[in-house]
Amino acid sequence: MKDESAVDGESPLCKSSPRDEREGHDIAGPEIPARRKFIQASLLAGASAAVLSPRPVLGASPNISPAFQTKGSTGSFELEEITVGELQEGMTSGRFTAHSITEKYLARIEAIDKHGPAINSVVEVNPDALDIAKGLDKERKQKNLRGPLHGIPILIKDNIDTSDRMMTTAGSLALVGAKPPKDSTVAQKLREAGAVILGKTNLSEWANIRSNQSTSGWSGRGGQTKNPYVLDRNPCGSSSGSGAGVSANLCAIAIGTETDGSIVCPASANGVVGLKPTVGLWSRTGIIPISHSQDTPGPLCRTVRDAAVLLGALTGVDDEDSATIESRGKSYADYTQFLVADGLRGARIGVVRGTFGFNAGVDALMGTALELLKSQGAVLIDPANIETRGKFDESESTVFMYELKADLNAYLTRLGPRAPVHTLQEIIEFNENHREQEMPYFGQELFLKAQLKGPLTSEEYLDALKKNHQLARTEGIDAVMDKHKLDALVAPTGGPAWLTDLVAGDHFGGGSSSFAAVAGYPNINVPAGEVFGLPVGISFFGRAWSEPVLIRIAYAYEQASKLRKAPQFVPTLGPNPKP
Repeated sequence: MKDESAVDGESPLCKSSPRDEREGHDIAGPEIPARRKFIQASLLAGASAAVLSPRPVLGASPNISPAFQTKGSTGSFELEEITVGELQEGMTSGRFTAHSITEKYLARIEAIDKHGPAINSVVEVNPDALDIAKGLDKERKQKNLRGPLHGIPILIKDNIDTSDRMMTTAGSLALVGAKPPKDSTVAQKLREAGAVILGKTNLSEWANIRSNQSTSGWSGRGGQTKNPYVLDRNPCGSSSGSGAGVSANLCAIAIGTETDGSIVCPASANGVVGLKPTVGLWSRTGIIPISHSQDTPGPLCRTVRDAAVLLGALTGVDDEDSATIESRGKSYADYTQFLVADGLRGARIGVVRGTFGFNAGVDALMGTALELLKSQGAVLIDPANIETRGKFDESESTVFMYELKADLNAYLTRLGPRAPVHTLQEIIEFNENHREQEMPYFGQELFLKAQLKGPLTSEEYLDALKKNHQLARTEGIDAVMDKHKLDALVAPTGGPAWLTDLVAGDHFGGGSSSFAAVAGYPNINVPAGEVFGLPVGISFFGRAWSEPVLIRIAYAYEQASKLRKAPQFVPTLGPNPKP
């Protein structure tokens, strides 16, 4: 039913945007869509270890004191929930230095990630972090500030290359010891912006593209990451460590990557903001790939403002990534200009009702969220469903298999002849030879399927890619947004975190990531409340390059709702959880 306040015509939000936004994006339905139906779930979920040993980490840690087991508290932390802006103010006033902030986060990682609740979100700490911070403090004293990220500690996912003393492994023991020849563009831009790369986060191994039966947040190198809200619950993936780490206040901000849901799902499950940019807004050069048509890095932060700060610092054309060419004239170095507290006023937002109905608690939160959107002046078009929902699941899977083989082989070639493995086939052989360490819980049937695929000139691949874009963009997101003259679409990001299950794998209930993912369009998750103490997020998504509009809408919703809560590290919900 269409909301009675909805009227035809261009919305005031579009009229007031600093730049015309022309394309669109959306969300999939409550059934398990392509990548995770393909990998057995909807959203893709979306310290170095050079030894070959699996490290499943489930339930409460044996290091947790009886008091912690009862109360689920880790005590006070000086930087808890602090923002990038507040950290900058503290460094300007002399209360903090980059070195002292970095020290505090490293101590927090040791106390909370490696001991105490033992979240296990950080797979490796940067041994040079304190020296880097000290150098940035010296620059500050010399009045040489690089920008809003100067001196800010950040965790990045362990599939993002750094040419330093850390490794980049995608969580696989097959790449332990690999040394990228140079920084990824993401790492390079972070350093140029003055950020302190604090360490690498654990992930679902190979970004969750190895098996249909995988468990999100588990890797052969890193073991199992926990959800900081309830420790025996799953953090979702594949950017599990980035989502859990920033939520647990182990860093100021974090970076993940997404192919289909791997930013927005861990953002939802860990109660943080996650922004999947338009493919090409950030460079993918030097990132271990799945699919060049869908892969993108993006921010995971505790606030929309921090996500906007990070987003602008990493935009720009990269000659090594042709997708970034399309961003010329469509990106901004500063997205904080779109943080408008009344940004919902006049915004035309389509409600993708087809994505509701998989969880009563989630539906209740979404109902409250929709009422809040209306109270803040948004015009809801309800329903605004995507007619092509579910029609490109198979073609998305086909594209993944072709691009995984081609893109991963190209990445491994970039590592050079001294790399531990050189092709997808060699990775498959490594896993077989180290089955006890790499495949104790699930196999590599997707790797085997991808290895059988031919080149990217194959007719099957080209037809599948064309179908993806036709159904997800032209006849999907673009069509519904044009029909209703929308600024954005809205849907639940996913359900509350499920119990981590290394025997049976993931248990996704529903989600909404696939339309934006397959189209290559942006998607932002914002905390929308909790179900039995487990965070649930709401997704806003729109046209290609529409990050300014989405940030405006998401920020206004965040400021009106204020639903982010820091985790309390509860060991388990028990048999009778309280609502």
